[in-house]
Amino acid sequence: MRIFRPLLILGTVMLATVALAQVPPSPPAATPATPATPPPAKPATAAQPKIRPTAKKPATPASPNATAASVEAPDDPNADLVYGAYQRGLYKTSFDLATKRVQEKDDPKAMTMLGELYANGFGVKRDDAKAVEWYKRAADAGDREAMFELAMLRLAGRGGPVNREEAAKMLASSAKLGNPKATYNLALLYLGGDVLPQDVRRAAELMRVAADAGNAEAQYALATFYKEGTGVPKDVEKAARLLQAAALAGIVDAEVEYAIALFNGTGTPKNEATAITLLRKAARQNNPIAQNRLARVLASGQGVAMDKVEALKWHTIAKTAGKGDPDLDQALASMSAEDKDKASAAVRKWFGTK
Repeated sequence: MRIFRPLLILGTVMLATVALAQVPPSPPAATPATPATPPPAKPATAAQPKIRPTAKKPATPASPNATAASVEAPDDPNADLVYGAYQRGLYKTSFDLATKRVQEKDDPKAMTMLGELYANGFGVKRDDAKAVEWYKRAADAGDREAMFELAMLRLAGRGGPVNREEAAKMLASSAKLGNPKATYNLALLYLGGDVLPQDVRRAAELMRVAADAGNAEAQYALATFYKEGTGVPKDVEKAARLLQAAALAGIVDAEVEYAIALFNGTGTPKNEATAITLLRKAARQNNPIAQNRLARVLASGQGVAMDKVEALKWHTIAKTAGKGDPDLDQALASMSAEDKDKASAAVRKWFGTK
């Protein structure tokens, strides 16, 4: 049984976002701007861990008529019935099957599932103390997922007081067993220096291990390391490849930074068309940096047909999120009242659908 869940960021600030978000693409010829110098990455801190939901409910709700019987006769005889029920949103069925498996086989994977269900209140009333109890039993039996989840609860102070030292040990044990999420979060602890001695090179090494295992957040963070030369030799080509991988995995900030790299030809062949496609995608996902950069290219017509109405729309939307741009203000100020009204209507439509 494998439990897939969103990747975790420890701390109140996303490391990679801070390090990369300020790098602009080549400014439009009509609105020259001085490229901003990105601030150094602010280490994520373990003092205030940001625990995201550790499980997603299925996109399609389970049928109210579905029962345990419907998952007890899979086509694949090796299928994990407990996790299969969980994936389908049959949480009570998953709970019952996991409980039975623990009673009959003392299965650590089933213990981890019980911890998962109690931690999230899926099929049972949320109970952090019971979640900790089940995760601890599974962790003691060697389950790496349970070690990771127990570490996250310890960092959050759920089911007991905050215990960063125990959390660090659990992350290290889970990482040693090959858990990419644990490896990534352990790297953040080494980077922060609050729980473990600060060691940027060790953090970079762990990031590389997690990135090689396919962890998209680690790929994005490691791209920052290579871009800035943090803990590794500076290498913009490696940074671009990692940004591409993270972007393909759906990390929106990585999409933006890879678009910027493509637009400028930094570490990768220049491709303005693909860059603008990525900027549009990220802008529609409400990323203010992408919205601002898209507004710039639309206003200048660099790599795309000039469209000042659309440019003003995205510029206005980005400004509401704090991403102002005096150069764009000036470049779009001479638009006709009619075009400004069209842009305003597009902005109202955007926020109306949001």
